Formats: sequence, C-alpha cells, structure tokens
Amino acid sequence: MGGEPDVSPLDPHSPASEHIATLWWWMLVVAGVVFLGAVAMLVLGWLRRDKPGLPLLGESERANTTLVVAFGMAIPIVVLAALFVVSDLVLMQETDAPTASETAMSVTVVGHQWWWEVRYEGGEVATANEIHIPDRTHIALVARSADVIHSFWVPELNRKVDMIPGQANTIELYADEAGVYRGQCAEFCGLQHAHMAFRVYAEPPARFREWLANQERPGREPSTPQARRGQRLFMESACASCHTIAGTEARGSIGPDLTHVASRQTLAADTIENTPRNLFRWIRNPQSIKPGDKMPGLGLGAARFHAIAAYLAGLK
Repeated sequence: MGGEPDVSPLDPHSPASEHIATLWWWMLVVAGVVFLGAVAMLVLGWLRRDKPGLPLLGESERANTTLVVAFGMAIPIVVLAALFVVSDLVLMQETDAPTASETAMSVTVVGHQWWWEVRYEGGEVATANEIHIPDRTHIALVARSADVIHSFWVPELNRKVDMIPGQANTIELYADEAGVYRGQCAEFCGLQHAHMAFRVYAEPPARFREWLANQERPGREPSTPQARRGQRLFMESACASCHTIAGTEARGSIGPDLTHVASRQTLAADTIENTPRNLFRWIRNPQSIKPGDKMPGLGLGAARFHAIAAYLAGLK
C-alpha cells in the first residue's frame, strides 16, 4: 500500500464509478461527433466559398433552413436532454447510498479546515485523514462539515458529495478490490484547500476487523525516558487542549485524534509522509509545511519537540 495512489475517475473500482466513467466516455463520443461535424461544415464552407448553395441541396432556401434548424437546434436539444436524463436522473439514483438494510456499516466523515475527521459507528473509534473499509462491502458514508462547505470525492469509488454546515449527506462507499484510493476536497474551502486530501484503504474484511479492534484500544504508554518526557510535555502544553489521546487526560476536540497517529501513512491531510523527521518538522513549525493551518507553533525548543515527537511516534 505504499506510494502515491491513483486518482483517475476513468479507472473505476465500484459500480457507481463505473456508471460515471461510462457516462464520461459517451459524452466524449457525442462531443467528438459534434465537433467533427462542425469542423467538416467549416471546411466545406471554406472550400465552396466562391460557389453558391450546398452540395446536393443547391440553392434551395427551405433546404438550407432545414439543415440549420436540424443541426443547430433539433439535434443539440435531443442530445442535451438525453444527457440530462441520464446524468441527473438515472446516474444520481445509481450513485446514491443504498438503504440502511443494504449497507453493512456506516462511517461519518467531517470536513474541517483543513483535515478530515473519521468516525465509525457509535463514534467511539476516531481517526483522521484515513478511511479504512472492508473491500466488497457496501458502506454508508455520512458527510458533514464543521465549518465551511467542503466536498468529499474519491474519483475511483463514487461521485462528489457536498459537506454543508448543519446538514448530513449520505453516499455509498464501495471498493471492488483491496487497495489504496486517494480522495480530495473538491470545493474551494480556503487557503489550504489543495492540501486537504485523504486516503481510503480497502482491506480484506479480516484485516479491517483487526485494524478496527486496534483503533478501539487506548494510546500506548511510552516505553523510553524520552517518550515519557514527551508525554508529560504533551499533557502540560496546548497540545492536550486541542487533541485527544484515548486513555490519557488529553481530550481536545479542535484537532485530529492522535490516539494511533503513528500508524497513519501521512501527516497534515496527506501533505507529507509520516516519518520521524517529518513528524518533528510538523509539530515544531506547522506553518512552514502548511501555511495558514490552525495548529500554532509552541516555541518549546528543539529538545522538547524531539521528546514530544518520540512520544507520538510510539502511538500505533
């Protein structure tokens, strides 16, 4: 599951995304035919610029008018109406979430400036910027926003769905095979909109259940003197006011849940890889990596930041 996952909507991995890809190809074909027809008529007009009338039709005013009405009005109306019916009526039904009886579980995703909060049924299990699901399983994804309008989009799995403050929108999340699928906020939501991404990890059901069971456990106790010092600094600083680590006094709700932060593949909503060096850089000076991010610099000094990074690196 390493490397940068693909994000092409033309590489579908669910029935919903297949419908979307099929519609795209049909639209491309129709647009191509219309474009080639327009080019052909332009070329024909240029070749016959000194000759009156049209081939086969001559100078008949009625025939020429019929041609203009057919190609300029009738055909576009029929084509656009057909595309509207398929895309806005048929396709929307095919890509909406199934009923509760047809889904195995639900996942709630909340958009923040600029990260993703992910909670599983009951809300007891929380993670950030990564969504784990069992493959070949119908999931009801409930999309919400904590601040401005965001848009949840995993191109290979389904269409976009808006995340509107005060409103919950539901969509199906389904992957036909195990893999990593990249998602992105598709609605401009502020300075770091481009750096508001996430990954969906579709795993065999047994591996998913193992992952979920691990997420239900409290954060690990630090095992080295430096990590223990880092835990103490974390609890005494503003970190514990913004973040939660299950099993500790840290119960903040402003930033991501960090109970198992070391098990995640990326930091800062898929902006950088989750390595010890990047973790240290991120907590020491988040603005150098993601300008405008709401995590403040604490000015604790390099030694203290190294201790906090050592503590967080053990939370798997």
